[in-house]
Amino acid sequence: MKINDVILRTVTKIVVFIILTFGVELFISGHNDPGGGFSGGLVLASALLLLYMTYDIETVHKGIPFDFKKIAGLGVFLAVGSSLVPMLFSNQFLTQEKGEFALPVFGMTELSMVLVFEAGVALTVVGVVVTILLTISEDVN
Repeated sequence: MKINDVILRTVTKIVVFIILTFGVELFISGHNDPGGGFSGGLVLASALLLLYMTYDIETVHKGIPFDFKKIAGLGVFLAVGSSLVPMLFSNQFLTQEKGEFALPVFGMTELSMVLVFEAGVALTVVGVVVTILLTISEDVN
């Protein structure tokens, strides 16, 4: 018997977009306001988990063909790498550097290594949370 879940799938598409937008906003504003890579990563992971609960795993993997273990590894690499880079320039571990760059659309923009570190934390959190829950769901079936 096939379950008719048109309303759930329609609402999920809208809610996932809202959750992803909020997660990105938390991530971007994290170095100036409360938020950052960890809380932004948790919110982004919750959007992915909502997709996994609404659709089946194979359907979501067709749309998002990432291995979340590799995403977590990339996140750890970014976080540790951005922490070690200042040591190459005779600074202490986790010293954050910043600079101004001319970006095509935004003009002169200040960018810092904090953004790379926070991106690493966010990717690690998303990768670990989704991997844990996918592993648990495999054991249940």
